[in-house]
Amino acid sequence: MSDWIVSRRKFLKSAATTASALSLTGPALGTLGANDRIRVGLIGAGNRGLHHIHHCKNNKDVEILAICDVDQRHREKGAKRAGNNPKKFSDFRQVLDMKEIDAVFIAPPCHWHAIPAIMALQAGKDVYLEKPICHTIHEGQAIIQAAQKHKQVVQTGQQQRSHQHWTNAVKRIHAGELGTITTVSVWNAWNPKEMRRNIDRRRPDQDPPKGVDYDMWLGPAPKRPFNYNRFHFSFYFWWDYSGGMVSAWGPHLFDIVLWAMGKGPKSVCAASKLMVMNDGRDTPDTMEVAYDCDDYVMSYSMRHSNGFRRFGKMGHGIEFVGTEAVLQINRLGFQMYHDKDRDTGKPFYSEESVEEGFDYATALHHQNFFECMRTRQTPNAPLEVGHAAAVVPHLTNISSRVGRQIRWDPKKEIIIDDPEASRLLTKEYREPWHLP
Repeated sequence: MSDWIVSRRKFLKSAATTASALSLTGPALGTLGANDRIRVGLIGAGNRGLHHIHHCKNNKDVEILAICDVDQRHREKGAKRAGNNPKKFSDFRQVLDMKEIDAVFIAPPCHWHAIPAIMALQAGKDVYLEKPICHTIHEGQAIIQAAQKHKQVVQTGQQQRSHQHWTNAVKRIHAGELGTITTVSVWNAWNPKEMRRNIDRRRPDQDPPKGVDYDMWLGPAPKRPFNYNRFHFSFYFWWDYSGGMVSAWGPHLFDIVLWAMGKGPKSVCAASKLMVMNDGRDTPDTMEVAYDCDDYVMSYSMRHSNGFRRFGKMGHGIEFVGTEAVLQINRLGFQMYHDKDRDTGKPFYSEESVEEGFDYATALHHQNFFECMRTRQTPNAPLEVGHAAAVVPHLTNISSRVGRQIRWDPKKEIIIDDPEASRLLTKEYREPWHLP
């Protein structure tokens, strides 16, 4: 199993680590009275939504009041996982109408992130918003404006910001231990099996499954016939709902680069193709990208043809190359090498992640969010962080779709002198949906 998919054993075992996670981030919420419990609603009870239910359920100071999903099977599974008989809805607006709810977790497909997030902020709810926070760069800008206006706490799903080994690595970079960093390489490499895909599994259009409100699932996306290859996990591979793995997974990796380096790209040039997957998708399965980041050069590589691991077990990761040392990092930990270490292959410093790193980071990230709800402080991954982490993959996909280099003004957040590319900063919304 790929290192990015959490096994059921580790998922269940992580419940035992949650208590430890809570003790690491500040005063326990359990010292507060019963009337101070945080009451939450979940929008989107698929794979990621179930992780949120798992952690909320295991926090005795949090109560899940509502589960929303357009698929009845997801609603029932989510409610069963919550275990406290929450209300069940297929329309997220019913969750937002519950005045007793303090915060909402938003974890549906990417095309359904911005509208519920803005409406939740307007309803006075704090928000935990999964990554990428937006389907377009314009949506990210709109969510930030709404948060600034309504002054709610927003945590974005960049949970690596709450995990120690990522924090330690960034501290070492900021301390100058790598010297002057000249290049940064970012990559995802998984074979079709690890991507849960059959290369040639095309399916015919058909009626939606019983219990699925398919029109609501489409929401602002174009009207299309139902097809299983576009539904649930597969939504990642269609422009209507997401942007392929570069926008699904890229934000986790690009966020660390932006955190460490302080600035992102001023130009992007993507070469991409659909070469292996014949399942009907319209996003590429192979991509090589070059970024001019002013003070350094960054590259991104994505492939689904072969899962051969870069640097041993690193099917995803980042490599920072400096004049004094090299740092390689992913969710398994990080290593640092001097130039002389290339002969031995042994790092001069190595730090492993805890075994339950993926879910452990989520537990810490939840707790940081809940504490910031109490204190009204800025969380570890506020909207500006989530937006910046989404901008890079969105620009990558825009360059990919127009087939040329694009130039980006990071202060004005506009594409320079390219009207065709600039049109992809936003999208058309199917009536009656629009950005609030």
